[in-house]
Amino acid sequence: MTQSLACAQAVLGQLLAQGVTDLVLAPGSRSAPLALVADAAAREGLLRLHVRVDERVAGFLALGLAKASGRCVPVVTTSGTAVGNLLPAVMEAHHSGVPLLVVSADRPAALVGTGANQTTDQTAVLAGFLEHLARMSSLAPSASWPAQAARAVLAAEGALSRHPGPVQLNIELSEPLVAGDGPIAAPAVLPAVRTGTTGTPEVVPLAGTPPTVVVCGDADALTGLAAVRLAAAAGLPLVAEPTSTARFGANALATGRLLLAGELGAQAQRVIVFGRPNLSRPVTALLSRPGVEVVVVTDGGDYVDPGWRASLVAGAVSVEPAPPAWLDAWRQADVARLADVTAVLDAAMGPTGPALARLVVASVGGDAVLCLGNSNPIRDADLAPVPASPVSVFGNRGLSGIDGTISTAMGVALATGAPTTLLCGDLAFFHDAGALAIGPGEPRPALRVVVADDAGGSIFATLEYGQPRFAEAFERVFATPTGLDPVALALGYGVPARRVTTLAEAAEVLAEPVRGLEVVVVPIDRSGRAAQARRIALGE
Repeated sequence: MTQSLACAQAVLGQLLAQGVTDLVLAPGSRSAPLALVADAAAREGLLRLHVRVDERVAGFLALGLAKASGRCVPVVTTSGTAVGNLLPAVMEAHHSGVPLLVVSADRPAALVGTGANQTTDQTAVLAGFLEHLARMSSLAPSASWPAQAARAVLAAEGALSRHPGPVQLNIELSEPLVAGDGPIAAPAVLPAVRTGTTGTPEVVPLAGTPPTVVVCGDADALTGLAAVRLAAAAGLPLVAEPTSTARFGANALATGRLLLAGELGAQAQRVIVFGRPNLSRPVTALLSRPGVEVVVVTDGGDYVDPGWRASLVAGAVSVEPAPPAWLDAWRQADVARLADVTAVLDAAMGPTGPALARLVVASVGGDAVLCLGNSNPIRDADLAPVPASPVSVFGNRGLSGIDGTISTAMGVALATGAPTTLLCGDLAFFHDAGALAIGPGEPRPALRVVVADDAGGSIFATLEYGQPRFAEAFERVFATPTGLDPVALALGYGVPARRVTTLAEAAEVLAEPVRGLEVVVVPIDRSGRAAQARRIALGE
């Protein structure tokens, strides 16, 4: 057995010992030892292997798997530009605290800077976005191989730091890469490196009962549940974003972001923040407003404070019950404002983004999972009625990009094993259409991709750039219509796809069970998007 193959055996054996169950691979030559050992492990049922030809797709697929499972998921690449293609997924993982493990095969360090083929400084590509970087070599002492792999998983999952995030194992593999003859064996599962349990955070009591609002942004299930419980125990209004896992129950508000911009929001004197809220300007304005006490509840060192006003950062807090009239006022206002939004949507002549989002949100219940693309889809879902019980909702809110939208949703669907629905825009769909290229024999998700096809980026029409003075430039440099047909594109990848033209037809399709991978396209007229957004914001 070559040194490189022995190194790959040790690394994969330790990853399995640390609890890795899924591994994503993008093919290449320098990574051959890792690929062959991973394939052997998959054949033995030791892990589930996912192969993708596009490294960016592979990175976001691993991100989705890790996001939904909460476990470290490795993505293995060869050397050179392959590593650079992982940067967007690594950046998202860094800002959203997802345990993504980049296992990058590399040439020996002595070749860097010599002009050797497919050789660059791979340890600098992801700099600034890693929780931990390990430089490994197949020529190093063999005891270092499993030790480095174990440390990487612990760092990615935040076992000691309580701050999960991306990690890179950069492995210099020397030639010969594989043995001259004989089959490649599955790795032996090595002893795991264990860690002690972390302590329960101290509960900090908050004095008094000033008018208080609980805000929960993008968060995991435990964080979202903590926000729900605090709001319920203290009788406080809860403004929960769709990916907060807290947008359900009696205290959650359907139109919270709209109410924060009005008279009730102006009365708030304290805000208790969970997760990573970054979806709406009214929430950011509240967190930045002078005179508002900002309390952040977090168990990590990276906390949200966009207005530099946080006066307390704690692992847990307790709050005295608020006067019942405070929550009653928010509930009544929410009912009235939701009725106003419904009236605006009902007055539209054809399908609109917010109306489609309502149908999609309402169609997902029980054990099903919802994924939301960025830009308008997640904001449209943020105005949908609040469900009575929790729904698992995922989205890439670390940096809020549209790249990797389909790949991430596929990872979520594969990790949960649940029927999953993704709502995204046409630009997000085209940006990540390569995710539909799934080879024969690969694990396939039960995923329905619903495309709100408004022929471009309609969110820009609701921003400053949508003003009439920018009309001449708007279509080309902001809306950027592609002229492509998402149905034809999906069919070209061999994915079942159909177009529905009315909300009634969309409702019928959404009522069908999600059985495999499919694409549903709903044409949306964006010509009235800006005017509709203004009516919703002003309560007209």
